[in-house]
Amino acid sequence: MKIAADPNPPNASVIENPSREELRELASHHETTTEYGSAAFVTEARSRTAEATRTTVDGEVTEEDLATVDRVHDYLEDADLIRLDRKIGTENRYGSYHCRLFVTKEFARLALMFHGSLEPAEDPDAEPDFVTIDIPEWPGDRAILVDTETGATYVLNSDYFGEIKKSFLRQTMYRAKQDGHLGLHAGSKVVRARSEETGRLRDRGYLFFGLSGTGKTSLTCHDYDMDTDEGELVRVRQDDVVVLTEDAFCKGTEGGGFYIKTDGLSPDDQEALYQAAISSRALMENVWVEDDGTVDFFNSKLTKNGRAIVPIDEVKNTDDTIDVPEITDIFFITRNPLVPAVGRLTPEQAAVAFMLGESIKTSAADPDAKGEQVRVVGTNPFIVGPAGEEGDIFHDLLTENPDLHCYILNTGRIGEGDQAADIRIQDTVAILRAIAREAVEWTEDETVGFEVPESVPHVAPSKFRLRAHYEQEELERKLGELRSQRGEWLDRFPKFPEHLAEALY
Repeated sequence: MKIAADPNPPNASVIENPSREELRELASHHETTTEYGSAAFVTEARSRTAEATRTTVDGEVTEEDLATVDRVHDYLEDADLIRLDRKIGTENRYGSYHCRLFVTKEFARLALMFHGSLEPAEDPDAEPDFVTIDIPEWPGDRAILVDTETGATYVLNSDYFGEIKKSFLRQTMYRAKQDGHLGLHAGSKVVRARSEETGRLRDRGYLFFGLSGTGKTSLTCHDYDMDTDEGELVRVRQDDVVVLTEDAFCKGTEGGGFYIKTDGLSPDDQEALYQAAISSRALMENVWVEDDGTVDFFNSKLTKNGRAIVPIDEVKNTDDTIDVPEITDIFFITRNPLVPAVGRLTPEQAAVAFMLGESIKTSAADPDAKGEQVRVVGTNPFIVGPAGEEGDIFHDLLTENPDLHCYILNTGRIGEGDQAADIRIQDTVAILRAIAREAVEWTEDETVGFEVPESVPHVAPSKFRLRAHYEQEELERKLGELRSQRGEWLDRFPKFPEHLAEALY
């Protein structure tokens, strides 16, 4: 079922590809200027509306939706629009995607944010790969209608920029899957470290999966206290969506800016992102700004989902590329107290970890459900098509790249009650640094079913062993319950091969 053969509005009044300065002027009626000289905006919708998102490939688009699209095109005949052409990806061997946005002129702030997140299209007048039409003032029910065949997305009755951002990234991930790659909701970076095995410097490509509030962005952007005098370094590449190819090349998507959460942002624990967020070029969305322009990242009266687009070149430890030549290490971040601080997985176990997408809800993710178990395949709520299919593709990628290692990483606490121990950011950084330096000796832990470190410098050994935090009987009971829950979850996905599901840990 096609939503529209030609999603481009034919007769509307269109301002084509205005500059950033022109867009800011067009959006000035919505702007509050911050103490840093940056633009801040407040929206009516303050998060994405997953329940209003329907795709053709999953058979969710209805006849009523198609009739709505017809009315949208009638509406556009008399609309004043802004058209903006940007690109996802860079001109590497896998190419980029031409993304075209139409948004009504009244909501020029959305076009301004789109301008800040992506780089210009190579040829703005060429036929686009993907088109999104956004009508925030649409009088009907909120709807995000996605047609993967034509590359069209309609965003109706939402003025939240995240819907535009994800409209293009969703199409990108689906297209990548058709090309034999895998679009992933993950952060990427390069870590150059001196190997304790060879004494040589080596670049390692790190990829982080993690649900909201687990530390994915923080770990992606952290410098790991590397020894720069010895030539060690980190380079941040992407913090949200990447494409992993069959040869472990990691293709970045957003070359303009990161769309970061700002709630509680401070220079103490997120220095790189904080400094970028106070740039005059940042664009804030639903961040508390006083009448005099003072910004308060700790005031959540508007929402706990405050956001900012920060220019990539303002983020510490970035460089002139968003790609990683080769991914060598993949980390699945969780906050499950029944998981050691780190464990190393077999390719089959890693496929299971991908399918589980498991963590504990934090206040950042859902204040009303803090502490509850949560599972999202690939930690990616934007999968189009059968989710189990993606787990199989992920395993194939690991099989094709035997030097690629996968880990489960706990950034919360290990154990519960009086015997619990917090896993500090310093612990996690020490682990990631030791892995980069090839300084970890691994041993099989029969309790959890995968390998854990013998030791890591500056990390208490007990943080790698569940037995130090639970009585034996309680531990066996809790692990049994957890594995049973995991098995029930995997049963939901008939496309996930049975022989992989048997690697459940």
